[in-house]
Amino acid sequence: MTVFDTVLIADWSAATRKPVKESKDAIWLGVARAGLAVEQVYCRTRLEAEAWLDMFFASERSAGRKVLAGFDFPFGYPKGFARQLTGQDDPFAVWQWVSQRITDDEKGQNNRFAVASEINRAFPGAGPLWGKPSEDSWPEIPYRKSGIIYDLVAERRKTDLVAKAASSCFQLFFNPTVGSQLLMGVPTLERLRKRHQAAVWPFQDIDGAQLVFAEVWPGLIEGAVKQALANGAAEEIRDKVQVRLLSQALSGLDERAFSTLFDAPSSEAKEEAWIFGAGCGQLLDRQARLATTEADMTLAPPPLRNDCFALPAGVDWTPVDDALAHLRDRLHPVTAVETLPLSLALGRVLAEYVVARRSNPPQPNTAVDGYGFAGPAADGAQVLPLVAGRAAAGQTYDHAVPAGYAIRILTGAALPEGVDTVILEEDVTCDGAKIAFNGPLKQGANTRKAGEDAAEGDVILSKGRVVTPADLALASATGVSHLAVRKPLRVGVLSTGDELVEPGEAAAAGQIFDANRPMLLALLATMGFEPIDLGKAEDDREVLRGHLDAAAERVDVILTSGGASAGDEDHMSAILREHGAMEQWRIALKPGRPLALGMWQGTPVFGLPGNPVAAMVCTLIFARPAMGLMAGADWQVPQGFELPAAFSKRKKPGRREYLRARLRDGQVEVFKSEGSGRVSSLSWAEGLVELPDGAVDITPGTPVRFIPYASFGM
Repeated sequence: MTVFDTVLIADWSAATRKPVKESKDAIWLGVARAGLAVEQVYCRTRLEAEAWLDMFFASERSAGRKVLAGFDFPFGYPKGFARQLTGQDDPFAVWQWVSQRITDDEKGQNNRFAVASEINRAFPGAGPLWGKPSEDSWPEIPYRKSGIIYDLVAERRKTDLVAKAASSCFQLFFNPTVGSQLLMGVPTLERLRKRHQAAVWPFQDIDGAQLVFAEVWPGLIEGAVKQALANGAAEEIRDKVQVRLLSQALSGLDERAFSTLFDAPSSEAKEEAWIFGAGCGQLLDRQARLATTEADMTLAPPPLRNDCFALPAGVDWTPVDDALAHLRDRLHPVTAVETLPLSLALGRVLAEYVVARRSNPPQPNTAVDGYGFAGPAADGAQVLPLVAGRAAAGQTYDHAVPAGYAIRILTGAALPEGVDTVILEEDVTCDGAKIAFNGPLKQGANTRKAGEDAAEGDVILSKGRVVTPADLALASATGVSHLAVRKPLRVGVLSTGDELVEPGEAAAAGQIFDANRPMLLALLATMGFEPIDLGKAEDDREVLRGHLDAAAERVDVILTSGGASAGDEDHMSAILREHGAMEQWRIALKPGRPLALGMWQGTPVFGLPGNPVAAMVCTLIFARPAMGLMAGADWQVPQGFELPAAFSKRKKPGRREYLRARLRDGQVEVFKSEGSGRVSSLSWAEGLVELPDGAVDITPGTPVRFIPYASFGM
């Protein structure tokens, strides 16, 4: 049985567009992992929901997570329906038939009753679909159910009887409108399953599938929902509570419990579909009730697994690209979500896709100062009388401008009724009563369309993006006042080794000043993480354990330097191996081959090399993108530039190399020494030259890849 990393629950709607303010009877999407709710998303229309789901599924697939996506409408009709409508017993033939006919737009306007009429014409007698807004419309659809004989197909599926569902997939109007939800939901599923290679249960075998669609019924946790609403969630929207609790309940089940929910005992399930968990309501309701007592944890992400750093068996030297791909695929955000006003969101990572609450511009307006009229204007001299008054930004003109007339209009002003074209002030002669100008002028000239920058309902900012000042401008311009963002990733830095002393202290023979910790703390701050100074630990395993224990309670990630190899005094890797989950990565990299990765009391640990150059290179190449992912940001590949070399070097195959480098007169020069203890080279350099894994022979003028420090966020 597949164990899912992520559970998504969709509360669907067949209604027209809902208001910007969160509303009931809209589309709500709930996401949970490991028994903890991650987010609940409000969608005003089905098109908006499909766009969000499209991006979400693509993100989950890219991260390598297995997803169960549950939708609260029937996936199929009673046995015999598919053959009568399509000539086949295949439920997907019905999905395709409906998808080819249903239309939907950004306002939620659709043709479902016309499609239902066509379905009813394929069946003898009245029905089977019934219910409509008025008795006089769509004559093929009965207004009430009375008089419909369900003999060719049953009124309810076998799963509806098991789940004791009161509604029928044939009911189009009068709550609950399950039949309309089906007609408006199936086209979305058909498109999404093809785009993302989803398996649909119970129509298909789901073993090995990364994305599985299943039919769900929130009524299975009705008791838990009522308890949540009674115990403090009364002000919340019921649909939002339902998707949160059901996603939590399902994602918190173990493998054995999950397997019972996938039982579909009826042979008709392959054609009719089956409600996921039908007959297991007590199990799900009990699990959901547990979730209601964990309200303070609902936005916390699941912990990383102890084996998240484990490489495949038999791996010896790991290429850089393989190591990076492993981190990208096995890590996920570990920071909680909070909602902040725009003024406090700069530099934070977006936890949700941001949707425009208002179009920008909200109305068609003028891009210039001039005179507005109904275009186009023909070639040659034009004379138009002026109406009294003017239109200016923030000062609307409340009357219609008659055809053949013009109005004075200033930059940014909303176009009055009757105006769709503006002539520039500089191209006009005006005597106060009329204007004269030379055509031609195209209709729409010098105007901006409503929503041409961003339309209401558009996704304007992607989840995982680090908020910039420009993002705040866009959010504000489209009516967004608050953003759901990740809390800063807290990264602790611990230096290890008896040889280290603090700057300003007396250094005995054989001791050195700690260069790594101040460097790493500053790096973390410039990258947008919250640096936590954990001090330094001597080469004593009990002392080191104490430092790690204390750090695990304070931070989200621990960076250590020194002791990452396998020698007698490499205590960091030794205690991780003894008491934590530890992987010794031998990376085909110069500088910085040893890299210890592990978990200490659930907190990831990056054991960096002790040499400052190797510590910095490993931080930039490995720790930075990994920590960005754990902070909730997208995986970041540093941007490099192909530039001519100002140096010579012959490199053997086998390892990727990073040279300290800087740009001078359009060419890349490298530091005179490659020694990994040369701290001065880090200060001298402005970035790194990346040499590939294979052999290279570089002479002056050879193109090399230069990665500026700025590409790493420095």
